[in-house]
Amino acid sequence: VHSKEMKDKIWVADFFFTSCPSICPVMTAQMKRLNENLADLSNDIQFMSFSINPKMDQPSVLRRYIKKKGVSTKNWHFFTGDEAKPHELGIQHFKLFAGQDEASAGGYAHYAAFSLVDKEGYIRGVYIGTDSEDVDRMEKDIRLLLKHEYKINGSK
Repeated sequence: VHSKEMKDKIWVADFFFTSCPSICPVMTAQMKRLNENLADLSNDIQFMSFSINPKMDQPSVLRRYIKKKGVSTKNWHFFTGDEAKPHELGIQHFKLFAGQDEASAGGYAHYAAFSLVDKEGYIRGVYIGTDSEDVDRMEKDIRLLLKHEYKINGSK
């Protein structure tokens, strides 16, 4: 993945881990639904999912997860790497907590949220990624943002 692929796009970001026994599968399903609903704007939106358990979520594990979940990766990238980076990135750039927590199911805790970031890197909203109604609101907000701020009209 190169930064040029993300340039001049708005971003939808979340944090997850493939072995999550609780909210992550729901969030991935909601992100997939959002991506599919916004297919008419796929050239203007970049979806990004950051693993908070990179020791387990190696590239081969992420590829299996993507296939199992039926994710189209044209404009959706899954990231793994240094464990400290997603935790730092989540808090500093997306205003979402993500980190190890032995008391949480699966050993990690994170907000069940998606962040919407505009082309200039400003957070425009944080939405509950397990709530269908909030994800629907996010879709509307994305369409409004692209239409009014960037003069890009979706087909809906």
